[in-house]
Amino acid sequence: MSGGLLVAGTTSDAGKSVVTAGICRWLVRRGVKVAPFKAQNMSLNSFVTREGAEIGRAQAMQAQAARVEPSALMNPVLLKPGGDRSSQVVLMGKPVGEMSARGYHGGRQEALLGTVTDCLEQLRSTYDAVICEGAGSPAEINLRRTDIVNMGIARAARFPVLVVGDIDRGGVFASFFGTTALLSPEDQSLIAGYLVNKFRGDVSLLEPGLDMLLGLTGRPAYGVLPYAHGLGIDEEDGLRVSMRGTVRESVVAPPHGEDVLRVAVCAVPLMSNFTDVDALAAEPGVVVRFVDRAEELVDADLVIVPGTRGTVKALAWLRERGLADALVRRAAEGRPVLGICGGFQVLGERIEDDVESRAGLVEGLGLLPVRVRFGREKVLERPVGSALGEPVEGYEIHHGVAEVLGGEPFLDGCRVGAVWGTHWHGSLESDAFRRAFLGEVARAAGRRFVAAPDTSFGALREEQLDRLGDLIEEHADTDALWRLIEKGAPEGLPFLPPGAPPVPVPARRAPAGAPDGAGPAPSGRAPEPGAAGPGRTDVIATEEAP
Repeated sequence: MSGGLLVAGTTSDAGKSVVTAGICRWLVRRGVKVAPFKAQNMSLNSFVTREGAEIGRAQAMQAQAARVEPSALMNPVLLKPGGDRSSQVVLMGKPVGEMSARGYHGGRQEALLGTVTDCLEQLRSTYDAVICEGAGSPAEINLRRTDIVNMGIARAARFPVLVVGDIDRGGVFASFFGTTALLSPEDQSLIAGYLVNKFRGDVSLLEPGLDMLLGLTGRPAYGVLPYAHGLGIDEEDGLRVSMRGTVRESVVAPPHGEDVLRVAVCAVPLMSNFTDVDALAAEPGVVVRFVDRAEELVDADLVIVPGTRGTVKALAWLRERGLADALVRRAAEGRPVLGICGGFQVLGERIEDDVESRAGLVEGLGLLPVRVRFGREKVLERPVGSALGEPVEGYEIHHGVAEVLGGEPFLDGCRVGAVWGTHWHGSLESDAFRRAFLGEVARAAGRRFVAAPDTSFGALREEQLDRLGDLIEEHADTDALWRLIEKGAPEGLPFLPPGAPPVPVPARRAPAGAPDGAGPAPSGRAPEPGAAGPGRTDVIATEEAP
């Protein structure tokens, strides 16, 4: 059996994904065979493995950091929000139904503990180490009873827990202490220590506080990571992360030609896989921004309508804000527009949707001769092809099936004038195709932009992952981290009061005609160990979201 570690956080976006990837890259450079794992992810940014399984993009990127092929074992449960109160549940890479948050946390989440622990055990039997990422905070006391991604998985695997805190937000010492003190004695026994993230300034000024934290909690800090501009990986849903951060937080590299290219991405509701534009942002002289007003399209050389989990909702949003009319004007003027996945569907003639929105027949923008019908089966593929004379690879994640009725072929979609549409995510990561596409855009936009001949998106991504590994190697106590991974949490860690509050037991309601106190047992009881192993989907696909 291999060693392991759970990387938890005091908050969402504390840096769990980045730290997990950094630890994976540090370990693999030491010759350790390592795999990432996240029991449950909530994200609209997903990826398709070579086996046709859908997982979170963060876990796919962490697998790249570990230099292993991503698999569904690394992210057995993926929740894809479809609104404020419901999500599509993806189990072992396949969608199994829509569920309300109340239904999921009311018992069905617990029923998946066997599935996620079985996946983790499979990884542990194959790899020297498994680095797990938590979700949100382990001190979400309202959800602890049904938790399968933070202390639930740590307790099941007996993994030590490293708590990451973002000091740039402030209050990091209180967050470390409070996170620990709100856990039960059993959970606290696995909290091995802390990692400070995004520190600016002289570390010596922080050291007295770290010493006091050790005195208060009996737990050390395993490192202080400095704030690094433009550093991140494909995380869950934050627009500040990944390669775009390099452009937004630093000077854009000068263009190879005489002009820059300005790319406007419509920030549609339930936007998914917005990481598609990262490869554009990595190009010298290409400026990418996200927009939500029609006037912001005026000076754009290329407008992208990205993927979305709510195609009909996105279409209504574009119309309400005047962006739809602006797109129609652009097309009439021969100015470039690219639709990807849901954005491609929006550009078509009509959408027949009795699955996602259940809106029935809806008229599209009519910019491409395409008709879309939503099917209940999700398309999950890794296509390979060519376009503009260059090889292209991508991945598809969609319920909408497009019937292309005309135009020039373009990947699986079509092109009419300066309007392109495709279901392929990730196509712009193919370097030669991206350069050819930007050349077409520049000509249509009348720009003297020339794509740099040597930009390799894959190489840039590798450099970024190496920087993450460098952060861990240079600023964390790697000897102490390795002892944690290999031997587990130290014995005798002190308990911090008050500990977890009592969990209220749900009231039992007696059915009509039954004596007082009769009725079904409280809901949400955990199944027998192993009751829901990999491949079991019936434990979740039982409830339609309202």
